[in-house]
Amino acid sequence: MRHDHLSKIRPDRPLPVWQRAGLAFVSCALTSLLATPLLGHLDEANIVMLFLLTVLILAVSLGRTAGVVAAFCSVGFFDFFFVAPRFSMTVADGQYLITFAVMLATALITAHLAAGLRRQAEIAARREMQTHALYEMARDLGGALSLEQVEEITRRALLTSFGAEALLLLPDPGGALLPLSPDPAAPRPATEGPLARMAFDGGQPVDGTDLTGRPIIYLPLKAPMRVRGVLAVTTSDAPAGQLREWQALFGTMASLVAIAVERLHYVEVAQSTQIEVVSERLRSSILSALSHDLRTPLTALVGLADSLTLLKPPLPEVALDTAQAMHEQAARLAGMVGNLLDMARLHAGQVQLRREWQPVEEVIGAAIKLLGGSLAEHPVRVALPADLPLLEFDAVLIERVLGNLLENAAKYSPPGSPIDIVGRRLERAVEIRVDDHGQGFPAGQTEHLFDIFVRGEGASLKPGTGLGLAICRAIVDAHGGEIRGENRPAGGGSVAFTLPTGQPPRIEEETP
Repeated sequence: MRHDHLSKIRPDRPLPVWQRAGLAFVSCALTSLLATPLLGHLDEANIVMLFLLTVLILAVSLGRTAGVVAAFCSVGFFDFFFVAPRFSMTVADGQYLITFAVMLATALITAHLAAGLRRQAEIAARREMQTHALYEMARDLGGALSLEQVEEITRRALLTSFGAEALLLLPDPGGALLPLSPDPAAPRPATEGPLARMAFDGGQPVDGTDLTGRPIIYLPLKAPMRVRGVLAVTTSDAPAGQLREWQALFGTMASLVAIAVERLHYVEVAQSTQIEVVSERLRSSILSALSHDLRTPLTALVGLADSLTLLKPPLPEVALDTAQAMHEQAARLAGMVGNLLDMARLHAGQVQLRREWQPVEEVIGAAIKLLGGSLAEHPVRVALPADLPLLEFDAVLIERVLGNLLENAAKYSPPGSPIDIVGRRLERAVEIRVDDHGQGFPAGQTEHLFDIFVRGEGASLKPGTGLGLAICRAIVDAHGGEIRGENRPAGGGSVAFTLPTGQPPRIEEETP
């Protein structure tokens, strides 16, 4: 049911012109009948005042058209019924012509002023109710907690204030504009896709007709950041011209809806970000605690396995093989725990970089030497330009990055295939790339290679935790560089990272 103020925002349709003219004629005739018995008791000037009062009442109640018709009818009835000779349109005294002219002019001016005041009063009342409706809508949207509530508030405001139906069209992940409410029984206009898309892409209102022939307006939801959707508005009993007259008000309502939709979007983003931060913090705490608790017994286990191989007299060959296998597995597990602890420290921001200006060639050589056993079946080829500048970095951590990249390349490459380390100088950085000749990275997953616990194809057959590349990214990010992975056109995978060049110190030559 519509509210009582609906008629103030949606003015009633005026009566047809012929009906208003007829009511004016009948009202002047009734005034003549009522004033006829008073002819002997009232002066003619007072009877003229009665007719002018009738004109005023008709102009206020029925508008300017009724007032003008009443003005002419009043002059005619006054001449016919009250001016000698009566019941005749002839005038015995020429001075009455002045009376008729003044009476007509006064009646027309009265009708014009009264109709104007009536119009201004209607406009003022309508604007007051529009402002009140916008205030109530803004208040309700400010407390909305979901997009469904936003649509319900918008639909109720337009229905109660204008008798209009509304539909909220929001883009899906693919960019298609779809209705928010899945309920087919909910009141909604029948939309036309191309016009809604035109309003969304152009950011301007678009007029049209829906599938049933009713006029419809598509209003873009222009928020401060971008267009959030489209508001489709139509009504069954208002002409297209009336919708265009309300377009400015509809645009204000669409702005309120757009701000509410964008607010809910950023609330959702903030909530998801907060959940991710809390989850990451909890995971880092768990990893750190486990790593600390496991590192000591694992170190002891490695030492015990080593001591078994040094016993005198030596153990039998089977026992020595078991001790060696125990040593290898314990050392591998200790390495995994070390990766977990490093990952927890890097994410917690507890690692302090010990930056020094130094050549990157030395770190590359140290990483290759450290992984001598893992690289036994893979020849390493290094290609570095001669003009590489000194770089400021933490040698231990960058050596860790190169070690992880070389170890991954050896792990996922066939035996005997080479591993290439290629360097090049960029405008403001130096890029180091590690190329292998294996199967490459899974298609479409290069963006997630550096996430925690992500492993490549066939990784279930290889020992590891999926932390190596994640540690590399954390270290490179801490140095202000970038890291990326891609598949080589000739086959195999390639991981490249950059280190900023900065301003190396000037080395002064010694004078002899």
